Amino acid sequence: MSFPSNLLPNEASPEWFNKADNAWQLTAATLVGLQSVPGLVILYGSIVKKKWAVNSAFMALYAFAAVLVCWVGWGYRMSFGDSIFGTHSSFWGKPAVALDQKFLLKQAFAGMFPNATMMFFQFVFAAITLILIAGALLGRMNFHAWMLFVPLWLTFSYTIGAYSLWSLNGWLFKAGVIDYSGGYVIHLSSGVAGFTAAYWVGPRTNKDRERFPPNNILLMLAGAGLLWMGWTGFNGGDPYISNIDAALAVLNTHVCAATSLLVWLFLDILFFGKPSVIGAVQGMITGLVCITPAAGVVQGWAAILMGIMSGSIPWYSMMVLHKRIKLLKQVDDTMAVFHTHAVAGSLGGILAGFFAEPRLDRLYFGPDQKYIGLAYGLTMGRSTAGFRQMGLQLGGIAFIVVLNVFTTTVICNIIKLIVPLRLSEDDMNVGDDAIHGEEAYALWADGEKLENSRHISVYDVEDFPSTRKTGNDVEMA
Repeated sequence: MSFPSNLLPNEASPEWFNKADNAWQLTAATLVGLQSVPGLVILYGSIVKKKWAVNSAFMALYAFAAVLVCWVGWGYRMSFGDSIFGTHSSFWGKPAVALDQKFLLKQAFAGMFPNATMMFFQFVFAAITLILIAGALLGRMNFHAWMLFVPLWLTFSYTIGAYSLWSLNGWLFKAGVIDYSGGYVIHLSSGVAGFTAAYWVGPRTNKDRERFPPNNILLMLAGAGLLWMGWTGFNGGDPYISNIDAALAVLNTHVCAATSLLVWLFLDILFFGKPSVIGAVQGMITGLVCITPAAGVVQGWAAILMGIMSGSIPWYSMMVLHKRIKLLKQVDDTMAVFHTHAVAGSLGGILAGFFAEPRLDRLYFGPDQKYIGLAYGLTMGRSTAGFRQMGLQLGGIAFIVVLNVFTTTVICNIIKLIVPLRLSEDDMNVGDDAIHGEEAYALWADGEKLENSRHISVYDVEDFPSTRKTGNDVEMA
């Protein structure tokens, strides 16, 4: 086997390096990346009206690319590097370029693989957070405003949440808040930020709000399937090692998602009389989100109970409370990101504080004894520690909510000084063609013309009784 002249064999596989863990981490990262591209690109592009298919899919694709450039430029170090304040417990890291070879090949802050692997793994989490925010803004946000929003929000909101909860020097991490794989950092953040940004951008047109049918439900299911299966990497990669805790996290993830989907489906049948495909997808998503902050620290029976609650509580908030609370009715959250991610993410964080099992906590966090769910604290004579854990979980929710309401509000108001946040009424009436000069589908219908081409000209129009020739065009009869 040959090696590059500047890299000796022992340098390519140093003593701390584990090939199996590195391979799994890169695989898990790729699975999470596939959730966004093509998963959410397909889901967004198919669940909206035909006239918004290109714009919605492109908002997701742009965010994925823009986040990566910002991530290697400064975002990764701000999320996991040295504290900007020079203390051992902080909420923000120093901005710095993370492409230096010496840095990339060094062992990451956790796991037996290099910083290059950790950086890619953490990037796909940051990217999907921005894409989830886009779900609340589909159908009316100015694309140029979105281009500014992505790097600004990543820099001034995501990095603070990630450092506080996931960095080894983060103040909430050191306090003992449990966020196994992003219930707070990703889902609660995206739900609150999406809802806040939707308030500032304003609603879709009245016509779109009254009727917004998916343009392709089967394709929507394909995107949803990629999202579901990709969650194997989402939660299975967060122990940073290919161990039994990763296996438990994967199984708990799928059990909770399936349970939640079924509960949402049964509630739709019970109250509306019909099994809704879109409703089933919403239930799947709330189950995946709910288990995320607890995936590797709860037992299988707890995952089922969490699935029951994630299929019913967000259902109630979306189907009942949404129609009764004025603020929820006022803000046009296109994909109901607030309910599927903010509500479900908060629910998962609270239930993690209740069901976290001490032995599983040690598998994930190490020998630290402070992590214990309230249910076990009450039965093991450690009720004070259990209530402390619940208090920390609630405090983490409060911090993420305040952080994202504030930063998203400031960012949106700065952007609107530069470009309009919202598309013009004319552009919103037209959709993709007005914004991008492109449309998702070329359909022969409604009197539209089939453009003449060398492929159609080889046929005699008389062979097609449903068409008639008018000048240089072949038009549907």
